[in-house]
Amino acid sequence: QVLLVESGGGTVQAGGSLRLTCAASGRPFSTITMAYFRQAPGKGRYFVAGVPWGGGSTLYGDAVKGRFKISRDNAKNSVYLQMNSLQPDDTAVYFCASTLAAFTSRLPSHYHFWSQGTQVTVSS
Repeated sequence: QVLLVESGGGTVQAGGSLRLTCAASGRPFSTITMAYFRQAPGKGRYFVAGVPWGGGSTLYGDAVKGRFKISRDNAKNSVYLQMNSLQPDDTAVYFCASTLAAFTSRLPSHYHFWSQGTQVTVSS
């Protein structure tokens, strides 16, 4: 069992920045692949970014590439999503998720544990 607690959402104007934090507990963090997904009202859950525990490269969704950066701090059992140049289309509930796989997947079904989600609203 992995417990994920997310923080850092809020409301920001277009062009602004936010940083999300996801703290994990229940398993050695260095053995957990972490990812962020987002879900807008009436839409599906889409992959945003992921960072594997196995030493591979980070992975980004096409919509956020070049604007968002995911990082992890194994000493603090946390993963971070730095979101820059935010646009109204980025408005969604953001979830962090974990899997024991050593690689990052874009599919929500590959992740076993999820955070409660945090709202990010970008106003125009």
